[in-house]
Amino acid sequence: MVRIGVLAVQGGVREHADLLAGLGVEPVLVRRPDDLARVDALVLPGGESSVIDRLARSMGLAEPLRRAIAGGLPTLATCAGLIMLADGVLDPAPGQQSLRVLDVDVRRNAFGPQVASAEVRLATAWGPAAVAFIRAPAIERVGPDVNVLAEHAGRVVAVASASVIALACHPELTGEELFHRRLLDQASRLAHTG
Repeated sequence: MVRIGVLAVQGGVREHADLLAGLGVEPVLVRRPDDLARVDALVLPGGESSVIDRLARSMGLAEPLRRAIAGGLPTLATCAGLIMLADGVLDPAPGQQSLRVLDVDVRRNAFGPQVASAEVRLATAWGPAAVAFIRAPAIERVGPDVNVLAEHAGRVVAVASASVIALACHPELTGEELFHRRLLDQASRLAHTG
């Protein structure tokens, strides 16, 4: 059985774990570096990006995460997870760092405050997806090896690279399975060939 880890330091951990369990996947809560050796793929959930960054570094997870993702571990990042992966954060909180494993630049809270949150039907390169935008970032620059999957309100909000799917939105809050199924397919292919 494919096991997908969910970074479990802060944010929407339970929602992702529940969605994965509904797909027949064993979710593994990743809280220590050695948890990464037990997973075939990884989800970086939304939450407070600066808090997740600070906790990941203080728990000794940041560098192991960077190595695993840069090494090809299939990864789905939503909202704050996207910010964690970005090569550049244009408006970081004081002291905020990122893993710099995805060739994009992002702007935090680009779609306004929490009261501007909305559920939308997003047209993606992989088909329609029902997602939620909550204090969502926007992708301001996309590198040459990163494919744009979707735009919303004239801004890039979903991208994919060789092993990473990164979203400014939350599919787990609406029960949207499209992106988690893609992650599962990628992890299953690697598990069978590896």
